Amino acid sequence: MSSIASPLTWAIFAAVIAVALAIDLGIFHRHAAVVRMKEAALWTGIWCLVGLSFNAFVFHRFGSERGLQFLQGWLLELALSIDNVFVFLVIFSYFKVADNLQHRVLFWGILGALVARGAFIAAGAALIERFHGVMYVLGVFLVFTAVKILTQKPEDLDPSKNLVLRLFRRVVPSTPDYHGSRFLVRVDGRALATPLLAVLVVIDAADVVFAVDSIPAVFGVTTDVFVVYTSNIFAILGLRSLFFLVSGLVRKLHYLNVGVAVILAFIGVKILVERFYKIPVGVSLGVLAFVLAASAAASLLLPPQAPDA
Repeated sequence: MSSIASPLTWAIFAAVIAVALAIDLGIFHRHAAVVRMKEAALWTGIWCLVGLSFNAFVFHRFGSERGLQFLQGWLLELALSIDNVFVFLVIFSYFKVADNLQHRVLFWGILGALVARGAFIAAGAALIERFHGVMYVLGVFLVFTAVKILTQKPEDLDPSKNLVLRLFRRVVPSTPDYHGSRFLVRVDGRALATPLLAVLVVIDAADVVFAVDSIPAVFGVTTDVFVVYTSNIFAILGLRSLFFLVSGLVRKLHYLNVGVAVILAFIGVKILVERFYKIPVGVSLGVLAFVLAASAAASLLLPPQAPDA
């Protein structure tokens, strides 16, 4: 699979990510603390600025088409991330994770996502390069995912039914109680996992599921590995601060999942009809922005219907 980036460009990207993460955890979030709304808004703005600055670099270095593809992939991943905030809320509530520990779990979860998504993207790129027909499979899969989102029931999100969690509890010796922000403790000479490690495992497992939905969608925007990976990573880097910013609002955005489903279905159809008609990047970006804005506006203007008694 081709990539527009040289080894030097990949090195610049890696350096930006490493510095940003080091500043985030090593300086500003060294100790477990509750992330307030004001701080979350500030960090969300910082991560958006970092992502858009790199987008400007892509525009300058590789031209407007690649720049617009990066922007569309970044916005698409942000939209999916917002929708996934509800899943994180369910996980933290189930495990009764203290507010001051949630940032730590999300930070290490993001590091796991960097590796997992890199593997997913590399595998997807190799398949597409060898079997171009895989793109049509991805198109059908995205339409199927859109339908699944629309028909998903709240009980489907129950963490106790998570296969990874059940396997973790069966295989890994654990303590029943939290030990501050520690993932592992030593008790009577034995190394034991704390419930916080179980939370991290479930969060990373959830991100794998998210990746199965989002990465095919970004491949529907562009098949360039550099654009796919960098836009994906810059979006999920801000997921932690975005979680704390919108966690209080996400339950009010009850039509957001409809918007996400429409976007995934649109990209799936875009892939399927590309052989006959190639939808311009600018049009795709406009559709994405319009659907997100419309779903947010509908959520605020149209309250959910009360269930029948």
